[in-house]
Amino acid sequence: MLHKRVNGYEMAYIEVGTGAPLVLVHGSLCDFRIWSPVLGPLSRHCRVIAPSLRHYFPEHWDGSGRDFTVDQHVRDTISFLEQTGGASDLVGHSRGGHIAFRVAEQRPDLVRRLILAEPGGDLDGSLAPARDDRPSPSRLMVATAVEKIAAGDVEGGVGSFVDAVNGPGAWLRLPAAAQQETRDNAYTLLGQINEARRPYARAEAEAIRAPTLFVSGEKTTGVLPVISRALAAHIAGARSATIPDVTHMMFVQDPVRFCALVLDFLRSL
Repeated sequence: MLHKRVNGYEMAYIEVGTGAPLVLVHGSLCDFRIWSPVLGPLSRHCRVIAPSLRHYFPEHWDGSGRDFTVDQHVRDTISFLEQTGGASDLVGHSRGGHIAFRVAEQRPDLVRRLILAEPGGDLDGSLAPARDDRPSPSRLMVATAVEKIAAGDVEGGVGSFVDAVNGPGAWLRLPAAAQQETRDNAYTLLGQINEARRPYARAEAEAIRAPTLFVSGEKTTGVLPVISRALAAHIAGARSATIPDVTHMMFVQDPVRFCALVLDFLRSL
């Protein structure tokens, strides 16, 4: 495990392979360990770098403080990329996909190619005209989990979140190691409830200039596929690919197909 000093924070990361940098940004309740299934295949072709965002494992955070926001994680990722030596290929999954999108929006000079694996968040009225003022599904998921975690029921909180994203029973089907990784990051959800994540707008999608690939799981339900389709429709030249028989954790469930899609995309440009 390595570290970079990023905006006053010691950001932990792992790095394997040589060649052009490929930076992997994890999602909610995860950390750099989540990418383990794809490190081998990707690192045979790229210099793969997987950081843990601020307050995720290996830090064991208690949820206190005011520096757990999307904007802070975007700033940290920008500084991290600057320290890698220039423009990188960037992969973001779920909440990490939202962060990767914002990095590409704000610092196009740092992103050569962008791969978004079911980016999380919400759509504003320019992308979802029927949008109403009810709390978004993503915020409701977090709020339900946070209520349980704050009451001391960590298992129930992270389990409800995992099931809401990946389908009923998903938490119980996770291997013991994956469950522990999730528990290690449970209190990041307390920060996420007030992370100030703004919804995607059509003008923001149209402003993305990096060649972009969206990767989805065939069996993912809910708002995530809707977000991917809406963004892909407004990013010039964006490509989309679906991995059969998997849900949101596609690169864990089928790392071979996920890596093949990523590498084919990188080679094609």
